[in-house]
Amino acid sequence: MRKSWAIPAMLLATGTISTVAVGAASGDDALRPASVRMQQTGEAALAKAQPAAAIDAFEAAAAADPRNAGAFIGLAHAYEAQGLPGKAVRYYREALALEPNDLNALEGQGKALVARGARARANLNLVRIQTLCKVECPQAKRLELALAAPPPPVTASAEVAKVTVVKN
Repeated sequence: MRKSWAIPAMLLATGTISTVAVGAASGDDALRPASVRMQQTGEAALAKAQPAAAIDAFEAAAAADPRNAGAFIGLAHAYEAQGLPGKAVRYYREALALEPNDLNALEGQGKALVARGARARANLNLVRIQTLCKVECPQAKRLELALAAPPPPVTASAEVAKVTVVKN
């Protein structure tokens, strides 16, 4: 009786192995088409000033193909559009883990760091961009301008926090 299930199991295993081998042998570094389509949908939503819809599309793009650095950059842009630079920094970090020399991701992360008040860390991004460019490049120039701008004014909520701390 053992032979009756052993042959189909062996054929199934062989078929699975050959399928995996064919997929791996192709060496195809192209992103999955579904991921690219969802990324384009996210970019269109951002262009229409719809960051929540863009986030949904970019998350779907990243789920469809976790190698899609553009989806993570799109998520960062969408969170910046919502005024959430901390989340943007996280997604720029994800993109840079996939493509460490992506000048646009380095610039975006640097600007988001400036928005959070982390100018020293943003300056590290500027140095990295300048090292990669070797000559003047637009990403370095734009990040320099962001770093040169005065820090944002203290918000009312921060001042309220100062006022509420009262000794009894």
